[in-house]
Parts: sequence; structure tokens; C-alpha cells
Amino acid sequence: MALSIGIVGLPNVGKSTLFNAVSAAGAQAANYPFCTIEPNVGVVPVPDERLDKLTALVKPLKKIPTSLEFVDIAGLVRGASKGEGLGNQFLANIRQVDAVLHVLRCFEDDNVTHVEGGVNPVRDRDVVDTELCLKDMETVEKRRERTQKNTKMGGKAAEEAKAELALLDRIKTALDSGITVRAQKLTDDERAVIRDLFLLTDKPVLYVANIGEKQIGKEDADPYVQQVRDMAAKEGAGVVVLAAAMESEIQQLPEEERPGFLESAGLTEPGLSKVVREGYKLLGLQTYFTVGEQECRAWTIHKGDKAPQAAGVIHSDFERGFIKAEVMRWEDLLKLGSESAVKEKGLLRVEGKEYVVQDGDCMHFRFNV
Repeated sequence: MALSIGIVGLPNVGKSTLFNAVSAAGAQAANYPFCTIEPNVGVVPVPDERLDKLTALVKPLKKIPTSLEFVDIAGLVRGASKGEGLGNQFLANIRQVDAVLHVLRCFEDDNVTHVEGGVNPVRDRDVVDTELCLKDMETVEKRRERTQKNTKMGGKAAEEAKAELALLDRIKTALDSGITVRAQKLTDDERAVIRDLFLLTDKPVLYVANIGEKQIGKEDADPYVQQVRDMAAKEGAGVVVLAAAMESEIQQLPEEERPGFLESAGLTEPGLSKVVREGYKLLGLQTYFTVGEQECRAWTIHKGDKAPQAAGVIHSDFERGFIKAEVMRWEDLLKLGSESAVKEKGLLRVEGKEYVVQDGDCMHFRFNV
């Protein structure tokens, strides 16, 4: 399941620095606008303590975590919707991702130019959202022109076209007022109508408040961070606070030196771990495990997926020929020490096609093709 999160924001807010920290892929980061031209892509493992514990118990040949794809997209400026800067390229790249990680600069540094003249995270968010809303208005208007013609067809098709036209007009009016599509409280049926438009402001968003090293430990009293948290709370969006430059430095250290560095900085874990976990949650994902002598592996599925869909993530044949699934909870396996012990306690269940997989299930699939 290749799901991607686009790292977006104004130039020089720390997007590529954060990308380096998240992916350790060495994306270029420099102090001038449009340093990133072609988007960098990094596949990042999702930290999961449960998988670590299961691996320690079973001692397989391999441990394979689940992962997310992060895309570092060129910085956006005012006028991007009309092609300013690298606007058209930026907007094309963001259209292809599943969710948005919006980096907001919350640090002062005279050596790092701010394209808007000074630090103001709420204004920076507004600049990006305005450009995305304007582009979405263009997309909706093109669809509206086509739908308008369909209203003259007559019969049921005309009625459906009129209903769609009314929806498009309502969405466009809201966009014109600066209201993103995700904030318009559309019904599931309405979202289904516009799904193929891939509207930019309909993507779920997670905000990253990028602070300086001197602000670490003082986040709760920091006015810029509080602005981001207040703004996100009004949207119902999540926020991760981190110092991207320091996170990038951590990734360059040998693994055995990282815990000591984190402790000296007053941190319990890298901020990027929070970013990856929150990104996973943002996309409505969850994990199940397969556990054996060859490998312990985490698999990504959507919340609400049933057993055959979960099996299909391993191989399409598993879904096509699904018979049943043997299911146990990871906590039970860890506590009792072996699958046979879980069976003896009556905690291994056999589930059919309608079973909704739960986060943390350990599963074996039976299939026939």
C-alpha cells in the first residue's frame, strides 16, 4: 500500500531539512527559495514498539516494519496558482499525494531569509491555503462548465447534473471565501461526487511547528507554537513541534549515540518518530502483524478493512481465495510467549470474511486459488 505525504510550505521554512531528518535521504537543503525543484521521495519506516517486542520474542530472521512515503515538494509563494515561482509544478506535485504535512516556521534566524519578511506561522499558512483554494476554484469551474452542459440532456441524467452543479457552486463559493474543502463539512456522498477532482484543499493536513534548538523545552510558552496549536485546534488538525535542524543532525549520528544525544537535549524520542506516527494516523491507517520464524512483519491497512482486504495486502491471491483467518492479539502472544500457549488459553480465534481487522492483530490466512 504505497501512501504518500507531501511536505509543503513556503520556501526556507525547513521542509527539506525535515525531509532529511525523516528519511535520512540527504535531500539538498539551502538558504534560497526553490532549492527543491524536483520533489525528493523517501520511504520511511513507521516506528512500532509492538513489532520490536514481537521480534525480540520470536527472534525471526528478519524484522520488516510498515512504511510511509514522504515527498519533499518545492516551496510555494504568493501567486503560485497563477504560475509564480514554481507554482504549477508545486501544485501538480501536491495533487499526487494522499495527505499534506504543512511545515510552519516558528524560529527566528537572521541568517535564514524569510520570503514574507518575518516569522508569522498563521500568515504563512494563509498564503499557502489561499493559493491552493484559488487552484481548486479553477478545477471546480472546469468541472462546472462540463456539468452545466449535462443539465440540458433531459431525464435522470439532467437531474443528477443539476444536483452536482448545485454542489459545485456551493464548494466554489466557500473556496472563494477562503474555506478549504476539508473544512466544508461535506457528506460522504458529496465527497464521492468530487473525489475524481483530487482537490488540493480536500487533503488531510498535519502541521509541523519548526522551532529552533534554543526553543526546545519551552514549547508550551512559545508564542509562535501557541499560534500554530490554536490554529490547528480550530481546524481539528494535528500538530507536531520539533526542531528540524537538530532532528537532521540526529539522523547523521551513529545509531548507538542517538539515545545519549536525545537525553542531553531533554528529549525521549526523535520528533520525526512523532511525525511518522501522526502521518500514519492522519491517513486513517492501522497495522496488523504476521509472526513467524522467517520474519516478523507489520502490514498497513485502512481502519475498517475486513479480513480478506487485509489478506490482499500480502498478495492478491490471498484475498481472491480467502477462506478464513486465525487471529490473536499481540498482547496475548507477548504475555503467553507462544502461539501454542495462546491456543491453549482459547485466545486464538478463527474469523471469516466479515471480520473487521483490529489494530495490533496477529494473523495467519488460509486461502485456496
